[in-house]
Amino acid sequence: MGAEVVVEGLTKSFGRQTIWRDVTLTLPPGEVSVMLGPSGTGKSVFLKSMIGLLKPDRGRCEINGVDIVTCSEHKLYEIRKLFGVLFQDGALFGSMNLYDNVAFPLREHTKKSESEIRKVVFEKLDMTGLNGAEKKLPGEISGGMRKRAGLARALVLDPEIILVDEPDSGLDPVRTSYISQLLIDLNTQIDATILIVSHNINLARTVPDNIGMLFRRELIMFGPREVLLTSEEPVVKQFLNGSRIGPIGMSEEKDEATMAAEQAQVDAGHHDGGTDDVRGVVPQIQPTPGLGERAGVRRRLDRVMSILHTLPPAAQQGIRDSLTEEDRARYGAGAGATTALRPSPHPRNGDGGWQPASGDLNVAELPTSNYREPRGGQ
Repeated sequence: MGAEVVVEGLTKSFGRQTIWRDVTLTLPPGEVSVMLGPSGTGKSVFLKSMIGLLKPDRGRCEINGVDIVTCSEHKLYEIRKLFGVLFQDGALFGSMNLYDNVAFPLREHTKKSESEIRKVVFEKLDMTGLNGAEKKLPGEISGGMRKRAGLARALVLDPEIILVDEPDSGLDPVRTSYISQLLIDLNTQIDATILIVSHNINLARTVPDNIGMLFRRELIMFGPREVLLTSEEPVVKQFLNGSRIGPIGMSEEKDEATMAAEQAQVDAGHHDGGTDDVRGVVPQIQPTPGLGERAGVRRRLDRVMSILHTLPPAAQQGIRDSLTEEDRARYGAGAGATTALRPSPHPRNGDGGWQPASGDLNVAELPTSNYREPRGGQ
């Protein structure tokens, strides 16, 4: 199972410009999470801060009990081996063929023999659908293949955490769908913790277990996918629907006068530029038949059901609607039932956890909530 990532109070600035402040979230182990946000909100900066390429001004980012913000360079070097990173453009070496690109981390960071390296490289190439392309140079293949080659390279050290920066960048909708399916399949096979940064709304609606959003230097929410997908927050509604109407402008800040003028145009019949309302909980992508069930699915559902009563009503309904008959029996949430939980001291963290009210759930001990209430005024 992948590692848990605990981020508390993380703040990053460049000079006088604050990129984001007081970011607090937990990436649940073995689950897939997506971070959304308008361009320029520091999503890629957040990824780089997680692996220590950039040093935050304050806060902590703890992985397997090690705070990478304050640890030594030697410890940081060891922790980085837990990560695999897929960069926006694949970041492949143009003078190396795909085989050597994928083999590079093994040659740099392990003492494996060439025969052992060959076995691992072909295993990852097969996992990403690139068998037969190992002799090609990056300039000889499509953008989608470069993405998959970058992903194969990210997998060769068997990472516990995979960071994916804009996997849909430069890809058409069909190739983006293939990449989305590949990420779900990889999570099924290796049970790694995955964090994806993306602007792609279809990917954000169908791939992750959890969704967060950065806006105006704040993490405005992070938690189970159903929370953001049913949110009434103006910035979330605007972003999901790609509309001009809302707090997001050409620059990140938009004043009230501009918002009022744009709303007046729409009221007068001018199109807002967006699509039909796409909010609502849609089915999540399932693993390719034959791979079995994702282990993270059950862990996530246990966690989400344990904090169900703390979530907004629309999110609660979306979660209940997604339950199978087996799930309803497991959690005592039969047709028409209201799953109720009560706050109670948790054996692992005093008053910070939740456990079910008697008879409501059949799960004895469940993890704590990862949901953050939206900040006021956003």
